Amino acid sequence: MKTYLPKVNLDERKWHVIDADGAVLGRLAVQVADILRGKNKPVFTAHLDAGDFVVVVNAEKVKLTGNKETQKEYMTYSGWRGGEKHRTVEQVRAKHPEEIITRAVRGMVPKNRLGRVLMTKLKVFKGPNHPHAAQQPATLKAAN
Repeated sequence: MKTYLPKVNLDERKWHVIDADGAVLGRLAVQVADILRGKNKPVFTAHLDAGDFVVVVNAEKVKLTGNKETQKEYMTYSGWRGGEKHRTVEQVRAKHPEEIITRAVRGMVPKNRLGRVLMTKLKVFKGPNHPHAAQQPATLKAAN
């Protein structure tokens, strides 16, 4: 038997809008990562990019359970000695709330070239407005 390889047509990619208002971060990130990879389609193939575009709005209103708001830390490293910075979710939410969702989704896609291509299809916005109305995105309900 031969392995079936789907023809991935770039014109068939759809756009989805997900409102993060009140959604739990981890559950939202799983849903977004599955759509980006194409796991919700019957033609899913692990090494191909068959996923759709995802626009996430209201990123500042995403929920975290437990004490993660004050205890969870994001670390960045500049490459220089002493260049390690730790920021809590509270601090990140105050300046760049889009980064919370982007980091959560990045951790759920492959850590290779394919994952980097998939992350270009994720668009996260702070408020309820986004500039992708021309693509006529379908509205999806965030998993709670």
